[in-house]
Amino acid sequence: MRYIYLSPHLDDASLSAGGWIYEQTQKNIPVEIWTIMCGYPPNENLSPFAQYLHSQWGMNSAEEVVKGRRQEDINSANILGATVQHFDFLDCIYRQNKNGEWLYAEIFREPRPDEDDFPKQIADEISKRLKPDDKLVAQFGIGKHVDHVIVRRAAELLGKPLLYVADIPYLFKHPEQLNPHKVGMKENVEMVSETGIHVWVEAVAAYESQILALFESHEAMRNQIRAYCLENNGLRFWSK
Repeated sequence: MRYIYLSPHLDDASLSAGGWIYEQTQKNIPVEIWTIMCGYPPNENLSPFAQYLHSQWGMNSAEEVVKGRRQEDINSANILGATVQHFDFLDCIYRQNKNGEWLYAEIFREPRPDEDDFPKQIADEISKRLKPDDKLVAQFGIGKHVDHVIVRRAAELLGKPLLYVADIPYLFKHPEQLNPHKVGMKENVEMVSETGIHVWVEAVAAYESQILALFESHEAMRNQIRAYCLENNGLRFWSK
């Protein structure tokens, strides 16, 4: 039996569940992180929004960004004891419609109608790699990042039981968004040891290009993750 964490981007699983991933691998439970939106764009033509984000990350080309972030993901997973699979779907900042128009100039919004069939495409690719006894973990979509919303929809098309986890750091910024997602759900808390918390923040720190974009500082990242874990006596998961 494998635990498969469906990660919209190259950091989301470690951010949201790194402590429990570590605890699982210490018990010799196979854990895989499947990142969905981490493909290489077909050309170097970038939207102004993508160019802006690249400058924030200290990178230039899309190839450099994807290659660099994939390596960060491998480094982070190695710290946690997990393995990775990288899918070839594009991050929203690189996606275009059939007319070549950029789909997203902002990331916190509902998916565009042009992408109504996108969750089904993703679900089909996930299904090809699944084994019958795999356990799936998906993110709620707190923060309403368009890619998080799409990946959750894809996960729910698979017809398999799901565990849900809250999206970090968006949960810290929008705690009021958690309650609507919890309606009708059963909550379970998994223990994360002091070592697990330490390894969790170390794994998040492996995403060097992203820390300052997601948190104010490395110290803020460490403090917020530690406080969340201690406040809840572990890491919270939900299931239907």
